[in-house]
Amino acid sequence: MSIKKKPLVVVTRKLPDSIETRMRELFDARLNLDDMPMTPQQIAEASRSADVLVPTVTDMISEEMLKHPDCKLRMIANFGNGVDNIDVTAAHARGITVTNTPKVLTEDTADMTMALILAVPRRLIEGATILPDGKNWPGWSPTWMLGHRIGGKRLGIIGMGRIGQAVARRARAFGLQIHYHNRRPVAPVIADELGATYWESLDQMLARMDIISVNCPHTPATYHLLSARRLKLIRKDAYIVNTARGGVIDEDTLIKLLEAGDVGGAGLDVYEHEPAVNPKLVRLAKAGKVTLLPHMGSATIEGRVEMGEKVIINIRTFLDNHKPPDRVLPSML
Repeated sequence: MSIKKKPLVVVTRKLPDSIETRMRELFDARLNLDDMPMTPQQIAEASRSADVLVPTVTDMISEEMLKHPDCKLRMIANFGNGVDNIDVTAAHARGITVTNTPKVLTEDTADMTMALILAVPRRLIEGATILPDGKNWPGWSPTWMLGHRIGGKRLGIIGMGRIGQAVARRARAFGLQIHYHNRRPVAPVIADELGATYWESLDQMLARMDIISVNCPHTPATYHLLSARRLKLIRKDAYIVNTARGGVIDEDTLIKLLEAGDVGGAGLDVYEHEPAVNPKLVRLAKAGKVTLLPHMGSATIEGRVEMGEKVIINIRTFLDNHKPPDRVLPSML
């Protein structure tokens, strides 16, 4: 009796050990044990040999790669919620199934967003460096390291999906007033629960908020949604927090406003040209005008394992000739 050949699954980055072990059991899994990012050329080569590619959100899967006559892929099982790294339309046209890992990182990302909402006005990162860096601390003083309280302030959430709503629940517990801009209003029961005020006009909301949290996905429609014009609508004492995608904000303009003191401060976990971070942002961080994190909003062990489990379920379901639970179609974007 012949043994059925296992499908070749190429994984572009190192995943949690338990996930990699299970993949080896189920598939002919080619793992990236040293976690060095694969080059575009290496990913293209993988597409010409693998049945299934498991990329991450930093791996670009282009139309050119997918249209190559030697492309052998049957499935792209993205390890991540966003699929802006994949040309989903080109994949669909080629008959390649695309999946993602939604509804896993909502709470983790909302936790980090709330942490930045607290950290920026209260100058937590700036204060946390005083003692470890050996800076002179004269002791408690009534006027030293003063920040701003957040209770009673207005929080404007851009993107009221799962993450935006989770941020709103946390923020309301801290006494913030919840406002939001979305493509459409949330259900009345959710708005009532959160005490949330809907703004159809993003411009009008931006001009009135104390803190702005970016929680929308990165799509062609949201690229530079916070454009130079819109950023200039924001009050001088307001704060901006971004845990979504760097491309949603015109980063160069934000830097200029921070340098000029025309924005109160910013907390950023994502950047427009990752992994590169603008040196001007680093200088602003050292000056205490911005808090920078290295894209760790979703970085929990539990979250990464759940993502890997979703990837495996999607692959197994597809290989069993059933519709994967997390299939992404061009019409969904």
